[in-house]
Amino acid sequence: MIAELLEYKFIVNSILAGILASVSCGIIGTYIVTRRMVFLSGGITHASFGGIGIGYYLGFNPIIAAAIFGVFSALGIEFVSKRTNLREDSAIGIIWSLGMAVGIMFVFLTPGYAPNLMSYLFGSILTVSKLDIVLMTILCSILLVVFIVFFRVILLVAYDQEFARTHNIAVDVINYLLIGLVALTIVLNIKIVGIILVISLLTIPQAIANLFTKQFRYIIMLSILIGLIGSFLGLIVSYQINIPSGASIIFSLVMIFLIAKLIQLIKRNVILRNQKNEMF
Repeated sequence: MIAELLEYKFIVNSILAGILASVSCGIIGTYIVTRRMVFLSGGITHASFGGIGIGYYLGFNPIIAAAIFGVFSALGIEFVSKRTNLREDSAIGIIWSLGMAVGIMFVFLTPGYAPNLMSYLFGSILTVSKLDIVLMTILCSILLVVFIVFFRVILLVAYDQEFARTHNIAVDVINYLLIGLVALTIVLNIKIVGIILVISLLTIPQAIANLFTKQFRYIIMLSILIGLIGSFLGLIVSYQINIPSGASIIFSLVMIFLIAKLIQLIKRNVILRNQKNEMF
């Protein structure tokens, strides 16, 4: 069956996209979960819809437009929440709403038929283009370089920013750099699982990895591996029963989480039982 699937170019592109998505989301998702930035990431995700609408209206690649819009939205949230009296959750809500409103307006202002936005809302890994693969490869390369070169600095900023400041680390610069990379990761993975579900790809593998390890570097490694497994299982399920690939990938990851949690509970019960037997 695998040999049959590999005969189709769009399947090969989908597999490559799944690998690249697992790497990028595994790396940046660990930072998001550690910093407890899930709500912020959700805001960036929905704000990027404004870029998609503008891209359609102006007639150029919606993903590139969404990337630009998403990065500026992320930097805007970071700047407003740190430099003004506005609370971060309020800033996120405003940018979130503004992005969605701008996207809807420009989609309806686009001449001719309204574009089909289903692939952006719910994902369609089977429609990933060569340009998408190139952009995701560049993103993964940047993430690997940044996290390898600045790993200790990122670790300090992720866990204790005040302590990092006492060591003369440019915390604000690191925050702006990483929030920009968060935005790019979110936008470039929209084609995989969609605006609605992309936040799951950034959090579920990390939640599973966190059941087995608490170390930052190992969470990244396990998250990438779990993302790969979930992507491949999701693709197979999607192909077999003809359902949207984004939903099947997330469903596969949730099933992996439930199985991992069950294994953890069984293991814990066995340990407790052995301890009781030793006491008596």
